[in-house]
Amino acid sequence: MTRLPRSRHRFAAVLAASALIATILISASQVSARGAKQSAPATPLTKTPSASISKLFAAGVPQHGAALGSPSAPLTLVEYADLQCPYCGEWARATLPELVDRYVRGGKLRIVFNGMAFVGPDSERALRTAVAAGRHDHLWDVVHGLYENQGAENSGWVTDELVSEIASGVPGLDGRKLLDERWDDSLGPEILRASNAAQVVGITSTPSFQLGPTGGRLELIPVSSLGPEGIVPQIQKALAAR
Repeated sequence: MTRLPRSRHRFAAVLAASALIATILISASQVSARGAKQSAPATPLTKTPSASISKLFAAGVPQHGAALGSPSAPLTLVEYADLQCPYCGEWARATLPELVDRYVRGGKLRIVFNGMAFVGPDSERALRTAVAAGRHDHLWDVVHGLYENQGAENSGWVTDELVSEIASGVPGLDGRKLLDERWDDSLGPEILRASNAAQVVGITSTPSFQLGPTGGRLELIPVSSLGPEGIVPQIQKALAAR
């Protein structure tokens, strides 16, 4: 599996910086956050928002915050990802829908998203948008929309227009409110929690995964490829051991 970035030390340093940035964001004023948003690159979308945004891949599946699926599912899969990471996008488009249909809908698996923001400014904008949507139990719908329309790294692709388009395809999600809420200071602790969890576990690349019994000990698992064949055997093995 391709690792990103290639240097373990560089990745650890970036995660540490990400945690520091998240800590600063907790105490930053609302005005400062909005200033950062306004200074973002104004590069226009290179990709027209996809109609698939309105076809919610997780329709009918319970969401709560960063979790997708039943809280009583026997297994939990934690994904560590940056919404700008092309490998994370490939995994989300090629494998996640199959896991949802095959395991999550049937109550066998619960998936938790731990978002990182180490690639650059668009990472922070995307992550804050997703976390804010999670407060309305629509994080996974927004994550899906962002991955479906993922642009070149730090090209300014996470525009207000794209966020509004994604939100418009999610029943019950107010796009205008989402754009405001993503800069709320209160998101800081949640972003910091995910960053700290990545450091504690020793995450050195994205996407990375932990798997284990819900409410129990989760273990880092190697993924041999970004397709379903890279992770399904490990889920099957874990289910068989229950």
